[in-house]
Amino acid sequence: MEEIFEAIKKSAIKIRWLVENEDTGYSANVNSTGDTQLKVDIKSDLVIEEELKKIDSVKEIISEEKEDKTPINKNGKYLVGYDPLDGSSLLDVNLSVGSIFGIYQGGYAGENLKAVVYVVYGPRLELVIACEDVKLYKLGEDSEFVFVKNIKLKEKGNLNAPGSTQSCWSKRHKQMIDDIFVSGYRLRYSGGMVPDLHQILLKGGGLFSYPSTTDRPKGKLRMVFEVFPFAFVYEKAGGRAVDGQKRLLDLSPAYPHDTTPCFFGSNKEIDLVLKYNE
Repeated sequence: MEEIFEAIKKSAIKIRWLVENEDTGYSANVNSTGDTQLKVDIKSDLVIEEELKKIDSVKEIISEEKEDKTPINKNGKYLVGYDPLDGSSLLDVNLSVGSIFGIYQGGYAGENLKAVVYVVYGPRLELVIACEDVKLYKLGEDSEFVFVKNIKLKEKGNLNAPGSTQSCWSKRHKQMIDDIFVSGYRLRYSGGMVPDLHQILLKGGGLFSYPSTTDRPKGKLRMVFEVFPFAFVYEKAGGRAVDGQKRLLDLSPAYPHDTTPCFFGSNKEIDLVLKYNE
């Protein structure tokens, strides 16, 4: 597992250079979910694939930017599902973006996650590794990642990051969000999953939601590349993650790019989500 972490760290440093210097324009390519790919999306994907191909313990990889799995080593034990540059549409306005990696064994179901790494490309280059606990690292002057602290959520937070198109919300979801704000929560939503979930983690708690909507009944976020990894992180940090009723890590995708509604938060916030979805 450590060699995979090291490969991701090398990828992160290279991708940071792309984030800072690469053309933020669109390519002529469309990914598996119909999104037009940015040039930096494609290059970031290639950087990660190049690094992971060097690791004997990796059996195969699958990227949010590709339709099919890529075999690496038939004798490897780990499967890596990743989003090479989540939130890349924010680059042209210079907001933080990230990379997400789920390390699976035996299949891409939530129960098969063994570890998660995510990277935040912001004013600082930060990296989080979740195994038995959740550890934060930052890039030091010698281009090595230095341990900063363990991340632990409080029982209740005060941040609210409500995603998706509000005009497509159900009445029940809208009522929940309204009630959360009335009770004193602060709006913190950039449109980037990685920085928004990272902020809630570092500030101690809150709620990030991307519900079922009339235009996207199964939600927008992908289980393998985005949802399962952050559900794993939140649980290891002492919080929870649900689809509105069920624990997210109990789900299995019907296909690699399958999506689900999702709610991530500290315990009090998830209690509230479950109450509104009874």
